[in-house]
Amino acid sequence: MSLLTLDNVTLKFGGLTAVNKLSMTVNEGEVFALVGPNGAGKSTVFNLISRFYTPVEGKITFDGKDLLKLAPDEVPSLGIARTFQNIELFDQATVLDNLLVGRHRHRKTTLVEQMLHLPSVRREEREHREAVEEVIDFLDLQPYRNKRIAGLPYGVRKVVEMGRALASKPRLLLLDEPASGLSVEETQNMRWWIDDIRRQMGITVLMVEHDMGLVSKVCDRVLALADGAKLAEGTPQEVQNHPAVIEAYLGTGDAA
Repeated sequence: MSLLTLDNVTLKFGGLTAVNKLSMTVNEGEVFALVGPNGAGKSTVFNLISRFYTPVEGKITFDGKDLLKLAPDEVPSLGIARTFQNIELFDQATVLDNLLVGRHRHRKTTLVEQMLHLPSVRREEREHREAVEEVIDFLDLQPYRNKRIAGLPYGVRKVVEMGRALASKPRLLLLDEPASGLSVEETQNMRWWIDDIRRQMGITVLMVEHDMGLVSKVCDRVLALADGAKLAEGTPQEVQNHPAVIEAYLGTGDAA
């Protein structure tokens, strides 16, 4: 069953076509990757889905709903969460506080109720804390729970940002280069987490990634982009072996 669909989507910045008549479908329960050289339009696709950009033509639907009718702050309410190439966290807040930010879409109490600290507020806060603690346990963040982001290693911060997205309990998780800057061991951990996010949490994953080793291990399907247009789509092996992809992205050497 399709969860996210882009139909003939085009985005232009002046005379530059950043995304060119792109059509793709992400099915519920799969891990789908966008790959391609720098400037291919991969992160731009994420920004279209997040509604930071509006295409000049085409449709984007999520679970049958027209995303183009929504403002950016309305997208998370549908169950879409994302990470960024450049980590976007509150550096002077703790890991716990950053993860609690991810619970924002689930808040139901009003400002007046919060000011009066009514029982409903306390009950909701317990629910948010329990949800965040589940993410902390899932991502092995217990040693960092009460530490400020500013003092943490890069790899841990990458995991915290993913944790904040998971704390919102999304149906679709957009991971923008999750393995970028990670060590071999950290990348292996990321592989396991992505597998578990899909299998244990039932979350659909759409990722942008340059590490083809990671892509080949975790992804069901891959779409390769170049200059904003689709080059090839299929299994990781099919895409890696496609002549146009080898030339545009992987080079003329070993495609593995």
